[in-house]
This record gives sequence, C-alpha cells and structure tokens, in this order.
Amino acid sequence: MTSQQALQTSALSRFIRRIPTTVFISLFVLVVLTVLAIFSPMFEPHSPTSQSLLNRFQPPAGLGGNTEHWLGTDNLGRDILSRVLRSLRTTLTIAALGTIIGATAGTLLGLISGLSGPRVDNLIMFLVDAQLAVPFTLVALVMIAIFGTSLLILIPVIGLAEWSEYARITRGQVLSTREALFVEAIGALGGSRTRIALRHVLPNILSPVIVLITYSFSQIMLLESSLSFLGLGVQPPDMSLGSMVGSGRDYLINAWWVALIPSIVLVLITTALSLVGDWLRDTLDPQLKGG
Repeated sequence: MTSQQALQTSALSRFIRRIPTTVFISLFVLVVLTVLAIFSPMFEPHSPTSQSLLNRFQPPAGLGGNTEHWLGTDNLGRDILSRVLRSLRTTLTIAALGTIIGATAGTLLGLISGLSGPRVDNLIMFLVDAQLAVPFTLVALVMIAIFGTSLLILIPVIGLAEWSEYARITRGQVLSTREALFVEAIGALGGSRTRIALRHVLPNILSPVIVLITYSFSQIMLLESSLSFLGLGVQPPDMSLGSMVGSGRDYLINAWWVALIPSIVLVLITTALSLVGDWLRDTLDPQLKGG
C-alpha cells in the first residue's frame, strides 16, 4: 500500500468513526429495507394476492398465530409479511421516481431563475409562491380526479409536490454563487450561460440539494401513502404501505396488526431519513462546521 493510499484509508476510517451511532443504525435500516424492496419476490413466503378465508385475521406469530404467517393475515387471509414486502417495493419506487422528477424540475427551474433576467425570474418565483399558497394535497386530489389514478399519472403528480422547494433553494444558491470571481471570469472569457450553469454553478450548489432530497423523499412517500389511504393513490391489485393502512383501518380493534405493521414500516423509513438528512446537513454545511 502506497503512502497516498494509506492516507486515504486513514481519512476514511476517521470519517466513519465520526458518524453518530443513530446515523449508522438509520443507514443500516434504510439499506436493509431497500434490499428487501428490490428483491421482495425472493423474500415473500406467500403470494401477496393469494386469499384464504379460512385463515383470515390470524395474529402474528407469538401473539396467537403461527410461523406459517409470521406477521399474521388480513381480512381476506392474505399474508401480511408478503404484502408488506411488495408494498414496500411499490412505495419506495414511487417515492424515488417522484423525488427524481421534483429534484430535476425544481433544480433546473431554480438555475434558470437565478441566471435569467427579472422577467423570467419573477415568473418562476410567482409559480413557486402560487404552489406554496395552496395545499398540494388538494391540488393532487383535483389532478387525480381529472386524469385518473394510474401510476403513470400518480408518479408525476406526486413528483411535482416538492419542486418549489428545490427551485427556491437553488435560486438562492445561484444568486450568491453567480457573483463569485470564477463565474465572472468564465463569463468574461466568453462562456455561455448554459455552460456556466451546468458545469460551474450547479456542482457548487449540490450540497443543499442533496440534503433536501432526504427530506423530500420522506414527504413524497407520506403524500403517496396519504392518497392511497384515502383510496385515491395505488389501486388494487397493486398495493402500497398507505393502501395497506387504509384497508386495515376498519379492523383496528379486532385485528390491529393489519394496519399497524405497515404503519411501523413507514415510521421507520421516515425517521431514518430524517436522521440521515440532519447528519448530512451538519456535515455538508460549512457554516455549521465552523460553528
């Protein structure tokens, strides 16, 4: 091992040791749940849509149930563990695609707003203010009522929920970065606005965008779960964690596990993302480092 490799290994080990235990646990939870979601068909003990009315409302193993259905069954005798794994896959997929849509659209509009003239800037900021003034859940309900509840409609609608936050943060970062000497020098040398934005400004404003992604991911996931809970999101035979909670709310007294288990998974994901997001913010923000 060369001296440079030894220094890199030492720096990496010091960085890992500085990561708080709660963040390590959160990252572990997120990795495990992501692996379970990606390879859910391999881990499902039963078909998530297979029904057996003779086995309906079986409690989880250890609470009166058996190991045939580790987390019990629902009102149609479907295996809760299998349905949670398949729902986890659907929920994370929708949240990931929605986050990509929102982050891409919002960041690009923020760049355009910050680097353009006052007319374009004012127009984009007007759209941002308009979205912030209206609860997006209401907007999503109207759009889904008009265009339908298919995933091809649901994902873009949910993805637009957080674009305004990306646009506002990106614009603020661009306004402070575009006055830097290196940006002025590139402009003086004939660099186009597009080149300046994509090759020089964007890499310098990624830190707050990365932090925002961790927060918006959980917000988009909760929005999808809320819509599915209301019956306006993922439709049968597809399933998501929100739709599982919605279908189990009528059985909370006699079969609490039907709604509680997917709710626990949602809480685990959002809590882990919040802890990781707080750590990323403290790590990437130079002002907090200096403080």
